[in-house]
Amino acid sequence: MTPPTLRSLRRCFEGAVPATIATCAADGMPNVAKLSHVHFVDDEHVALSYQFFNKTRENILLNHLATVEVVDPVSAAHYCLQVEYLRTETAGPLFAYMKARLAAIASHSGMSKVFRLLGSDIYRVLEVVAVSGNVDADTPPRANLLSGLRACQAVLAGCADLARLLDTLLEGLERHWDICHSMLLMADPDGKRLYTVASRGYAESGVGSEVYMGEGIVGVAAGERTPIRIGYAVQEYRYSHATRERFAASVDGYALETEIPFPGLAEAGSQLAVPLLLGGRLLGVLLVESAEEQRFTFEDEDALVVLSGQLVMCIDYLSRSADLPLEPAAPASSSPPTAASQGAPVLIRHFPADHSVFVDNDYLIKGVAGAIIWKLLREHMVAGRSEFTNRELRLDTTLGLPDITDNLDARLILLQRRLAERCSFIAIEKTGRGRFRLNVSRPLQLSVAAPH
Repeated sequence: MTPPTLRSLRRCFEGAVPATIATCAADGMPNVAKLSHVHFVDDEHVALSYQFFNKTRENILLNHLATVEVVDPVSAAHYCLQVEYLRTETAGPLFAYMKARLAAIASHSGMSKVFRLLGSDIYRVLEVVAVSGNVDADTPPRANLLSGLRACQAVLAGCADLARLLDTLLEGLERHWDICHSMLLMADPDGKRLYTVASRGYAESGVGSEVYMGEGIVGVAAGERTPIRIGYAVQEYRYSHATRERFAASVDGYALETEIPFPGLAEAGSQLAVPLLLGGRLLGVLLVESAEEQRFTFEDEDALVVLSGQLVMCIDYLSRSADLPLEPAAPASSSPPTAASQGAPVLIRHFPADHSVFVDNDYLIKGVAGAIIWKLLREHMVAGRSEFTNRELRLDTTLGLPDITDNLDARLILLQRRLAERCSFIAIEKTGRGRFRLNVSRPLQLSVAAPH
């Protein structure tokens, strides 16, 4: 009989059944203890959670050898791993991943104040032995991940613009993998935050909402450049859904609300965040959620990492195609030429400090996207312009776009969708590669707010 491989035991490392570790003291006295977390590193290594300096830790530091027993939660098969301690990691992607998983287990079991990861102990696996009497009762997968992956990759390759690419991705996750709640966030070139550009399955889209590096599961996955998968609801990796007071009548712009609520599930049972990486550069994060606990397995994680790799290549291709010659602009729509003079004027206020823009005291957008819409509206009011190009935005130094990786297409998508949700009388319409049109159907009054 072929001995089991470490990779074939990955289901044993999901945490459904606690593992056991046996060590030996200098005088030969054995010690047996339960383990919170065994993590599959690669075909030759595992990582064990280091939480306490106890007898197990003392023995490991003494002779470096241990036996770990793991259990398959489906077949009830038991396996013994003969392991050798190599080192302890207290920072980095592996530590961040194990910390997130441990926090979920601790929260679920009411032990948040007791379970605290001090380090990730890396072990070389010397031998894997199947314990006799195992029951080999496998179960079919919940969904065919491979066929779903193939179907998603096929449709992504046919997307000609970024907006369609993002929507197609999230639609494919629901259609082929039954993942009904998902969102995609793009990284801001400032390296401090990410902003939501697409979501699916939520009551509010949350487009434009921001997450800071290190904040919640998205921020941790982005900061550490590693997928993070959590099987239980855990407060440490959630986002605040507190309702903030809105001062609609205030003339002080800094008293006005400028935060867009994050669209995540209020009671997420499972979450999986996958960073989008192009070489060493972070493009964004894909987040999927479920109200069901333990919804996402390591197979889901593997499949989404592969799909994210395809997504990154598509995003890179579309961004490079922006440098191709402009396409001819599409003909203008047949809306009445007097439409912009109908109705009472709408007050549009701009706060230069953070480029936040308000429409009749309702917050619209801020940052680079705010600077862009303010430029477009000023050009429209002063010069009567409605046709614009991506190139002229990139060349405008007042917008604050970085020299490299400006994510302009993603910012325009964000702006387009915020306008559709909050300001239907102003719209951005893509008219060709590198071209777009600003449509305004109400009279506007532009105002620059005084500094605070």
